[in-house]
Amino acid sequence: MEESISGFKVRGDWGDVVEHGERITRALRDSGVHDPKTDSHARFTRAFEEWDEWRPKAHETLEADVSEKTSEQASIEEGKGERAGKEPDEDIKTAGEKLSESYERLEHDDAEAAMGNWRESIDYVARAADSAGRKAFRRVEDTVYQNVMTQLAPYYFDNELVSANIQQSARGVDNGEQFVFEVNVNDDVLKDDVSERLAEYEDEVDRWHVEVEKDTGAAEAIEGAETPPDPEDNSKSTTN
Repeated sequence: MEESISGFKVRGDWGDVVEHGERITRALRDSGVHDPKTDSHARFTRAFEEWDEWRPKAHETLEADVSEKTSEQASIEEGKGERAGKEPDEDIKTAGEKLSESYERLEHDDAEAAMGNWRESIDYVARAADSAGRKAFRRVEDTVYQNVMTQLAPYYFDNELVSANIQQSARGVDNGEQFVFEVNVNDDVLKDDVSERLAEYEDEVDRWHVEVEKDTGAAEAIEGAETPPDPEDNSKSTTN
């Protein structure tokens, strides 16, 4: 691993990339970012979960899985309607109801209330248009990003906690795929803590057991077999 002002970098095969992501994830977890009750870094809890979801896994590939997750992470933010859990057609329906109420108010000579209902109707129409536009943009964005942009730029991740990028380099001596994976912790104090923990792992851990996705399908297919339980903390099972 190379450490510089721009972050923690590794060069190697897919296993090296996965292990690097796991080590940094473990260091972040041990630094307290995943425990909102006890640590000053609690504000990073959600950002940590986003990073943990994006980081490359042993069962994934760069072109398919990481590409898709990068596109999703980079997508345009949700609008008001989406955050409220409303589809565009729901807002259009509500807009029509508000407009009808506005006419009813006018019939009862309540101009002020009628104007209020009318404004609400316009707001719902605008919110519906915003939601529909964002959804359409994302469809185009996903296609463009996955099919074009990832051919020109590295696969990347960025939030308030972590900035990371991964690129495929020239093939190695054994004609295997080689990658460059760089991860930076955006908080300076936390970055120093992570650096110290990564150094400790280098000194104390003889062999790092890379996490692999467990296949429970075979067990489920056997009559009477129970599905193996998920580990409570996968990151803790990566060292011996």
